[in-house]
This record gives sequence, C-alpha cells and structure tokens, in this order.
Amino acid sequence: MPEERLQKILSRAGVASRRKAEQLILEGRVRVNGAVVTELGSKADLERDHIKVDGRLLHTPRQLLYIALHKPDNVVTTVQDPQHRTTVMDLLHRVRERVYPVGRLDYHSEGLLLLTNDGEFAHALTSAATHIPKTYVVKINGTLTAEQEQEFRDGIPLGGRRTAPAGLRLLRRADNSWYEVRLVEGRNQQIRIMFKHFGRLVEKLKRVQIGFLELGTLKPGEFRHLAPAEVARFQNLIHRREAVRRKPA
Repeated sequence: MPEERLQKILSRAGVASRRKAEQLILEGRVRVNGAVVTELGSKADLERDHIKVDGRLLHTPRQLLYIALHKPDNVVTTVQDPQHRTTVMDLLHRVRERVYPVGRLDYHSEGLLLLTNDGEFAHALTSAATHIPKTYVVKINGTLTAEQEQEFRDGIPLGGRRTAPAGLRLLRRADNSWYEVRLVEGRNQQIRIMFKHFGRLVEKLKRVQIGFLELGTLKPGEFRHLAPAEVARFQNLIHRREAVRRKPA
C-alpha cells in the first residue's frame, strides 16, 4: 500500500477527524516506528509501519460503522471529557469498534448526530466545500421582525466574515417562538450567535436532519446503524457536490 499523510491514516483508522488528527500530531502524541512525529506532512504506511497514538497501536478498522444518534441535552460531543461529563461515547452501548463524532452539537443542544470510524466519510461530510445542509428547530425568547428574518437569511457578520445564506421559517409565533433553521455551514454555536445578533436568546435547539437523513423516532440517548442504502446515498451526495465544486466556472 502506498504511503499516505499521517493525519489521513489516523482519520481513516477511526482515531479522530482529520483536523483532530493534525492536532494530535502537533502535540507529539503520535509515534511511527518508535519515533515521535510532529510534522503534518509526514507520511507512513499503516500496513507496513507501526503507528501509535498515545501508546495505542493502530489497526485498520475491521468493519466500517455509520451510526445515527439522538444526542440528549447536557451531553458532550467528544470522545473524552476532562471534566468527566457524560459524552456521546457513553451512550453507544455494545458498539465494539472505535468511532467518533462527525461534527458536533453544543452541550445544551440535542438532536441528530452521526458517528463513524470511516475517516474519509467524516472528513467529506464536515467539509465546508460539500455544503451538506443541516436542519434545526429552535425556540427563542420572542420573535424576529420580518426585516430581521431576511437579514438572518442573507447572512450576518460573524468572526470577520459573513455567514452563508441560511433557511429560516417561522413555525409558531408566540412569546417564545419556534423557528426552523437550515444551514450549510456549522461554525461554533452559530445559530445561538445569529439569534443573539438580533437580541434574542435560544432556549431550545434540536437538529432534526442532516442532508436527507431525518432524526425520525429516535429518542434522546437512542442510536441506530445506518442502512447500506443510506450510506451509499450520503456518498453519492458528497460525490455530486464535490464534482460541482471542481467544475470549471
């Protein structure tokens, strides 16, 4: 097997997302044939080289897993938590292969979360270039004006650059109104920050759909394995969007 970049090997082996794998390398937590590697451009061969992360020898996953989880409120979307809070990994009973979250949901957010040990799948699904839409239902204190709703859809300044166009639909007008929000990007606490821009606080936030995949009847803390047809549909969706991105203007 030809050599590959180390962060890609770690990602494909189900250690972490490619971005997290780069962090592990920079922190000196990766060894190749006994030597610590801290250069992101370093290459290796998983079948030939001995690669360890935090002293644990890597192996190619025996089985690729794709899991849909209903993340409850007050659960951390990480593999480990230094504060010893409940993580999404604590909910995956009887899952023997090591998996990790695809993207994240905030501690006080709930809803649909994907987990996998397929690093390339995870990287493609979270890449901003693929623009996989995610749909949320959100409860806020109050209601936006029509002008604010349109500004929300058009994008607001956030972290030095404007947010991408978003979908916004009022589901129920009340003292604490409910909205459906559809994003093609996922910056840290983006929805909360966008509503705060208009002086509104998010009281509840649930992700109900990723691409075509709906949360459905999964209850908080429950999970299921994706069907092969669902995995194939995601892969086709990713390939189509990547092909459009590479198409000459």
